[in-house]
Amino acid sequence: MEEKVRLSSSEWKIISLLWEKEPMTIMQITAALSNETGWSKHTVITFLKRMEDKKAVSFEQIGNAKHYYSLIKREDVAVSETQSFLQRIYRGSIGMMVNSMIDQNALSKEDIDELYDILKKAESDKGD
Repeated sequence: MEEKVRLSSSEWKIISLLWEKEPMTIMQITAALSNETGWSKHTVITFLKRMEDKKAVSFEQIGNAKHYYSLIKREDVAVSETQSFLQRIYRGSIGMMVNSMIDQNALSKEDIDELYDILKKAESDKGD
């Protein structure tokens, strides 16, 4: 089984950008995130090095520039992060999370309809 990659919120910004536009150079990443983060090139380099160590990204050297790309799939990281979040905050209980959202009036009619559709699909998939 693959080791789960844990990303910081800053690393999420970079990997999300790479999933949309990979490969990208350090300067392209810095420019794309500069308005949102204000990060310097050196900050981006630091995050990319950490992500390389986690085996989340790699690069190909083309001329003087490193062209970075992701080594992990969005779906795999999303499932791992969701499971970690549920375990940390709601002791692994999806029901507890949904109840919390209901108690806070945080679900719109559209959210509720979407949840019904998801549950109906899950139920029909389990019935096969």
